[in-house]
Order: sequence, then C-alpha cells, then structure tokens
Amino acid sequence: QVLLVESGGGLVQDGGSLRLSCTFSGRPSNAYGVAWFRQAPGTEREFVAAIARSGTMNTIKDSVKGRFTISRDDAKNAVYLQMNSLKPEDAAVYYCAARKTESLWDVSAFAERYDDWGQGTQVAVSS
Repeated sequence: QVLLVESGGGLVQDGGSLRLSCTFSGRPSNAYGVAWFRQAPGTEREFVAAIARSGTMNTIKDSVKGRFTISRDDAKNAVYLQMNSLKPEDAAVYYCAARKTESLWDVSAFAERYDDWGQGTQVAVSS
C-alpha cells in the first residue's frame, strides 16, 4: 500500500511562495498519476493541479495558472507543487492524491478517480 506524506506548508505573506512536496513510500511514485487538491474551511474540496505518470502532461486549475506549477521527480518518489504569487484566497489545506494507472499520459481533475490520499498540509496567506 502506498503512503503519501505532504510537507512544505506554512504561513506566507500575500505575494509569497511555497513549495509543497508529496512523498511516496511503500510503492514507487512512477506507477501513479498524482494530483493536488485543496480545501478551505467551510468550502468543498477543489482540484488544483494534476500530473501524469510521464511528467509531461499536466492540468492546472484556471485560477492558479501562471502562479502554480506541478512537477515530479520519480527518482526521489516525490511530486511537487510550486506556488508563487500566493493570495489570501489560496489559503487551505492542500492534499496530495494518487491513482495507480497504466497510462503514461492520462491526467484527471476528479477526486473520485484517486484512491490514495495524504493527510494534508496547511497553507496560510496573510494579507
């Protein structure tokens, strides 16, 4: 069974940057498509970004395009979310999710397609 652990969250000022990491253990990350979701208090969980096994296909939520980048380093069994120009509305708990897939290219923004989830890391943005 794969275990996902997120790290890198914290408090940052408006306009600041953070890099979130999702580290795999138990199974190699290269067998999984991976996504980041987030949930702010009182709101539903929402998709942020996803990356295919190949690392060359990804999809990003429109409101964070140009500010957030998803990447992966399977040699380190890790997936990253680089977040720049953070805004107060980006504050949330960020979750890493993974789905084992044969496809090297498929990406998905749908939470129900992901079988494995981390515990989340808190991101706070002060204005």
